[in-house]
Amino acid sequence: QEWKNTFATWDPQDFCNVSKVILPTDTYWSPPIFILERVNGQNSNLDYMAIMHNGSFKSTQPFQVTLTCSLMILKFPFDTQTCNLSIASLLYPAVTDLVMKTKRTPAEMMKDSQSYFLTDGEWKFTNLSIIEYTEELDDEQFSVVTYVISMERRPTLYILNLILPTCALYLLDMAVLFGPSSLEEKINFQIAIILGSSMLAVILNNILPTSSNKPPMIGTH
Repeated sequence: QEWKNTFATWDPQDFCNVSKVILPTDTYWSPPIFILERVNGQNSNLDYMAIMHNGSFKSTQPFQVTLTCSLMILKFPFDTQTCNLSIASLLYPAVTDLVMKTKRTPAEMMKDSQSYFLTDGEWKFTNLSIIEYTEELDDEQFSVVTYVISMERRPTLYILNLILPTCALYLLDMAVLFGPSSLEEKINFQIAIILGSSMLAVILNNILPTSSNKPPMIGTH
């Protein structure tokens, strides 16, 4: 966060060329912000801010947060998810008191965000966009900044462990159905294939989130 306070300025030449001071965050006023989609989080112990001689305040508060996100897994495991992170200040109206603006462009923030991914996980960070708008609540308008985050799932693990075994079971099912085997052998093979498909369905149910409105195509077939 960065903001200006015209009442906290000084001339560095009058104070031994001191142009920057580090003080606790509760020393001066700081804009209170909230994450609308936040479920829980863990704040850091970095409760300090930097004050420049021209009245510029800079505060950095790194913390880990868990957000709610609506998922669409119809194309699982080749799905792309979009999640919002909305930052708002619901104590000060945007018209008269506080307006939030982003300092960096989406391209700069995306480049910085990609540098934080030290290892390859399940998701690939694909895009980041920023929307600035005002939200009306109780006949007042509040400033909101929403970061729209797009992520693409890496499907390799699911292809090897889920899709290929499922296709193999279906091909085996067709081979047994149209093969020259006897009726008793076909029934035994069909029971074994049904049990294998049931096990794959249980595995699929355990690894998929339950917050999606539509089940994946691989689960419905």
